Amino acid sequence: MISPARTGAARPPTSRGGGRAGWTVPPAADSVWWIVGVAAAFSIAQLIIVAPHLGLSWDEVVYISQLSARAPAAALDPARARGVSLLVAPVTMLTGSILALRTYLSLLSGAGLLLALLAWRRLRPAWLLALAGLCYASLWTAQYYGPQAMPDEWVAFSVLGAVGLFLRAAGTAQVPRAGRGALAGLAACLAAAALVRPGDALYVGAALGAAVLGVRRWRRPALLAAVVVGFAAGAAEWAIEAYVRYGGLTARLHAAAAEQGGFGWHLGWWDELRALNGPTLCRPCTIGLRYPELSVWWLALPVIVAAGVLAARRAGRLESSLLAACCGLAAAAQYLFLINYAAPRFLLPAYLLLAIPVADALAALLAARPGRSAGATLVVVALVAQVLVQQVVLAHQVREKIVFFGAFAEIAADLHRLGVRPPCLVRGEQEVPVAFYAGCASTPSAVAVRRAHPRVRVAILVRPGEPVPRYARGWPRHDLRGIRSPTLRFTAYVAPVAR
Repeated sequence: MISPARTGAARPPTSRGGGRAGWTVPPAADSVWWIVGVAAAFSIAQLIIVAPHLGLSWDEVVYISQLSARAPAAALDPARARGVSLLVAPVTMLTGSILALRTYLSLLSGAGLLLALLAWRRLRPAWLLALAGLCYASLWTAQYYGPQAMPDEWVAFSVLGAVGLFLRAAGTAQVPRAGRGALAGLAACLAAAALVRPGDALYVGAALGAAVLGVRRWRRPALLAAVVVGFAAGAAEWAIEAYVRYGGLTARLHAAAAEQGGFGWHLGWWDELRALNGPTLCRPCTIGLRYPELSVWWLALPVIVAAGVLAARRAGRLESSLLAACCGLAAAAQYLFLINYAAPRFLLPAYLLLAIPVADALAALLAARPGRSAGATLVVVALVAQVLVQQVVLAHQVREKIVFFGAFAEIAADLHRLGVRPPCLVRGEQEVPVAFYAGCASTPSAVAVRRAHPRVRVAILVRPGEPVPRYARGWPRHDLRGIRSPTLRFTAYVAPVAR
């Protein structure tokens, strides 16, 4: 941690990203190695805690299977985009190794965090950006999803980079307007976010567009064009596919909304609070508040962000801190108020954007006079406590999912012993991950099963006590008992081999 005592008295800034009293820093504190260190620690933590142990989830299989030699592609839901599939393609097209995929994504997510923070390099000193990165990287959700083939973390990196480059292209009170490179970078970041998840990119892009129109000296056609063109370029694939596969953009939007249970006013923030420490998907979210003592930081987050914006205002950085906060709220809005279920990963883009004003608040506390030593102690204690709390939740989630995801491989092995091998088809409970592990195709359609049989081996997975599809009632029945997870006890009905 950099001692604020070395920052000097009130004077014009003497280091990059400097401002008023308490914000200037010596050259060593503005070294890029602070940011590199946080990004490296982020990757290393994933490689140690998550990457070597975790199997593949349903959602990951959907993305991975689109460009994989391991199994046929699973059905791509109308709400999903193909950005994650493209991101992991360099690995999935070469190998089916889950460890190789996890290692690749762990290293890549550290690089993503590094690049996102570097986009703010001229707007904040390096030590403060490293502090923001630490606040984000310490979250269990950030470490848990870093090595996973899921979109949320990549949206987070993209939108943080987009906001930083927007500010550099627009110019602030401390940073003069940058050239065309910043505009191109802004467009590229928004395109990357839209390629991965168009909905999240739309909300953040709308916030940036509103900033262009709302701040007089930012009303530049080139700035607005970079926002619009960037989003449009990234969302183009999703829009084109809407016409190719769904009968038009409106039809795909309706299908995506129906898949999410419809969009409308809903107090989703209460669901997100209940899911904060797990489960990773709360749908329907009927659980009670888990570990409320570990959720205090989440309830305090709006207050800390507001304090950070006020601190940034005193330091002459109001524009950048406020825009990060507003874009963070925009990224979270649909999940807090418009959908009726929750997942902790949904808020990762908001957390990374809000890490900027949070770091501003912590920096102000470090620089406060009198009581500077007490402030520094409080910040260090709070950060250490937060890191420890998040590691406890992370360890619990990893242990739980090792068993749950591992059951998919166990079920696939049982199916192989029953003769269900490629070419094959799986339908029923957890059909997508089980089919992928078994090297089979998956389908939710009974019509597809009838068409496939008897050309390929077909297995129907049913929970004990649940009804069996009529067409499979005469098939041989097999209880799959070699499964560690008590929630994944299935009976398999395997189609007999055609003679």
